[in-house]
Amino acid sequence: MTSLQHILAATDLSTTSLHAVDRGFLIAAQSGARFTVLHAMGLDALAPLREMLGEHAVAVSRKVESERREALQRVLGDTTRNRGVAADLHLEAGMATQVVPDVARALDIGLILVGAHGRHFLQRFLLGSTASRLLRKSTCPVLVVKEPAREPYRRVLVAIDFSPGAALALQTARAIAPGAEIILLHSSHIPFEATMHYAGVSEETIHRYRIDARDRALAQLHRMAKGGGLPEGGYTVTVTPGDPTREILAQEDAYDCDLIVAGKHGTNVTEELLIGSVTKRVLAESRSDVLVVVDSRIPVDGAGLP
Repeated sequence: MTSLQHILAATDLSTTSLHAVDRGFLIAAQSGARFTVLHAMGLDALAPLREMLGEHAVAVSRKVESERREALQRVLGDTTRNRGVAADLHLEAGMATQVVPDVARALDIGLILVGAHGRHFLQRFLLGSTASRLLRKSTCPVLVVKEPAREPYRRVLVAIDFSPGAALALQTARAIAPGAEIILLHSSHIPFEATMHYAGVSEETIHRYRIDARDRALAQLHRMAKGGGLPEGGYTVTVTPGDPTREILAQEDAYDCDLIVAGKHGTNVTEELLIGSVTKRVLAESRSDVLVVVDSRIPVDGAGLP
């Protein structure tokens, strides 16, 4: 099972980003991982006022940094939220979309946590929020935290597409939710089903193909669970037909999951790389936290996500 050695939460001190800090404390307490909290100061916010402020600009900048550092230190020192974990604090100049990946690489981070901002995350995510940009650029798993971290994850839905990165997604899910019930979901479909209908293949034959595809997927899910170290009877497998996004969201509700795990295949440092449509829609429409697992071993040849 994947071992988390060092995790990183990025926060701008907003309520939703502090949910990510709280979840980081909980995961660190469970796993024993080192925990770092990062605040990116952004570009020089005082630049438009520099001429007006004159010699006072530097003093004001230092005051702003000092106030943010003190606020973050209060958060990290709050015994009602830190669960006994002593977190490291980093304040860095620059924008979060650049600073977070750079710091993650420098510190050999195994998991990045970020908050999902606002109730209208769908619109903000599709328009290119900080979380969206980080997901495009990250070379390690990213946990997008939507809900307050009151308890460990109870039920985790892992969307399995049988790509080479699927096993890594399962391993990472177990690392951050070691005591959770695991539900493995695969959305099964028959290649060229519409073409077979058009070609006059009987519905009975197509139905047999559907059953065969489902049975093969179920067997493959059980093999993956066994290979991932899941105990027999300690997990649930389900294979459903139809649109993957709709099925993921339906199973999230059916099993009352509080974490969904999806994959991002390959890496690319350019912001033009979009994460896949299914994962993007799940991030936008689900109520649960979403873990996006990156498999950097797989080369990028397009959008690269289920």
